[in-house]
Amino acid sequence: MSTRPASLDHSSYTARHLTVLEGLEAVRKRPGMYIGSTDTKGLMHCLWEVIDNAVDEALAGACTRIEVILHADGSAEVRDNGRGIPVDIEPRTKLSGVEVVFTRLHAGGKFGGISYTASGGLHGVGASVINALSARLDVEVDRPPATWAMSFRRGVPGTFAGEGPRAPFTKKSGLTKIGRVKKGVTGTRVRFWPDRQIFTKDAVFVFDELLTRARQTAFLVPGLEVIARDERGESVVEERFCYQGGIAEYVEFLAPDEGVTDVIRLQGTGHFTETVQVLDDKGHLTPREVERELAVDIALRWGTGYDTEIRSFVNVIATTKGGTHVQGFERALTRTFNEVLRGTRLLRANEADVIKDDVLEGLTAVVTVRLAEPQFDGQTKEVLGTPAASRIVANVVSKQLKAFLTSTKRSEKPQARAVLEKVVAAARTRVAARQHREAQRRKNALESSALPAKLADCRSTDVDRSELFIVEGDSALGTAKLARDSEFQALLPIRGKILNVQKASVSDMLKNAECASIIQVVGAGSGRTFDINQARYGKIIFMADADSDGAHIRCLLTTLFWRYMRPLIEAGRVYTAVPPLHRIELLNPKKGQDKYIYTYSDPEYQRVRSELEKKGVRFKEPPQRYKGLGEMDADQLAETTMDPRSRTLRRITASAAEEAEKIFELLMGNEVGPRKEFLIAGAQELDESRLDV
Repeated sequence: MSTRPASLDHSSYTARHLTVLEGLEAVRKRPGMYIGSTDTKGLMHCLWEVIDNAVDEALAGACTRIEVILHADGSAEVRDNGRGIPVDIEPRTKLSGVEVVFTRLHAGGKFGGISYTASGGLHGVGASVINALSARLDVEVDRPPATWAMSFRRGVPGTFAGEGPRAPFTKKSGLTKIGRVKKGVTGTRVRFWPDRQIFTKDAVFVFDELLTRARQTAFLVPGLEVIARDERGESVVEERFCYQGGIAEYVEFLAPDEGVTDVIRLQGTGHFTETVQVLDDKGHLTPREVERELAVDIALRWGTGYDTEIRSFVNVIATTKGGTHVQGFERALTRTFNEVLRGTRLLRANEADVIKDDVLEGLTAVVTVRLAEPQFDGQTKEVLGTPAASRIVANVVSKQLKAFLTSTKRSEKPQARAVLEKVVAAARTRVAARQHREAQRRKNALESSALPAKLADCRSTDVDRSELFIVEGDSALGTAKLARDSEFQALLPIRGKILNVQKASVSDMLKNAECASIIQVVGAGSGRTFDINQARYGKIIFMADADSDGAHIRCLLTTLFWRYMRPLIEAGRVYTAVPPLHRIELLNPKKGQDKYIYTYSDPEYQRVRSELEKKGVRFKEPPQRYKGLGEMDADQLAETTMDPRSRTLRRITASAAEEAEKIFELLMGNEVGPRKEFLIAGAQELDESRLDV
């Protein structure tokens, strides 16, 4: 027996459950498909659709004036002096052109490229969608010798017996002649009241957005006068826009900073072929290969700032989310700059190519393309989808921008050099910032991660008592482990000579395994984040061989602590161990006399030897000279170097920080010349017999 619920039974789902939405009913049922939303943004999109129809007339050269009025009763009106919507009868529908445009989806004069070579309209649904979403829409058309009028209620043609959308309505098809018009006077006036059954209560026309759109349109269509008027307040507000400079003037308006370059204009055309559906004489759609022309017009300017402002348009329609034309523009910018920078060697061979963000820094640009029947992603026309636009725009930009960047003209050459240097500087700053972020992440990870396995830690947690010996060499480490007091003495081995941090960057220092492990074990951070109260040990002791290599290692370690853990030095908590250089073995020591005598320098050795000879004390010849810490056994190392009761430590101090900084820079810095002079000057004082060669 079936357990399927009755509501899911196949027999209960039949063709009668299918809903077929016809005509404008589909628009009212799913308005978001056509205008994006039913809030203020969607309402403004309705206004843009009506304005764009008027702008298309301007693009066709038939309109010089557009007026947009926000009326006090909540309606919006757009007037233009274009050719006027056709009022004659369309053969297939037997309806006037006005009624076809406002009641039939996908109907208009922008298919096939006959009436408009370039327009913002693509789908032929703009006017009809606005009509469907309006409680009332009135249209008047001046077509000599008469003015024709027609009204609609939620997409249905008819007549209103009064003002506003609440007036009595009678269904009626066809135009009404309402007056005469002089020869040569043409135009269209569309006024609509948004349907509050569709739009949200708080959806309103925003005058500031209208002003922005009006100004933008005036810039994009030189010579077109656009008037925006708001009659909703106590006083009427009106703005007029008309510009002759086009997008070059628009870039100057948008630019927020001083210019590194003048406005550069990149213009050109390209051709491509696409298959379109065209109406034949019988009204049937047939596929046809059409040769298209795409015109590119770009104005751009680099400024001293860092922000990027790119506006893109297709036939005066703002593509706020870009599209193929913007992709081609940005790709060509990056490729051309890299090509020129490599050719002029402003970008060094070991440096990576600049990226898009480097090139766009400080750029203000207006990218416009014009073509018949552009492909948009969606009715809201925010993204251009025509594939050929990317290639054509890239070709125009690459060719003309390279000509500017390599120009030898007196007016262009310094500007080109300045913008090339700006882009290189942006790339280097980006790389440096990335390295800093990586160093900070590495530093944070270092400070929070577990202690390195090679650390032989002590048992005591008493900071005042504990000691950390930084030991050079694995051989010395083995002996030191046996020689130390594991209660309070910790050992950290390092391999050879650590990085000279005076010459290296922070990121290089943190990448160095030995430097990183030292900072990690000390446990107090590094640089500006160093906190001496977090240090895990009371004393830090460098323990290296008593030869020149050991001295160099101590110098490198001191440099590390001075640069990145200076408070430890200033607090007197950093020391160097003093291992012996010689061991003298007495052959017949007297009672209470040590069998071994250790000396820590050649002068001391000579003095002790002379005293023993004077006293007649015999000793084994030749005395042992230690090559390194590894030659000592644990008892010797403990007695001479590690046992607090018998060892000698040298505290590293810096009484004058400024003088210490100079010494570190002299001995360990990038400048070789001063160091060479210092070594030559000190060579006269060197005892050649002390050289271990």
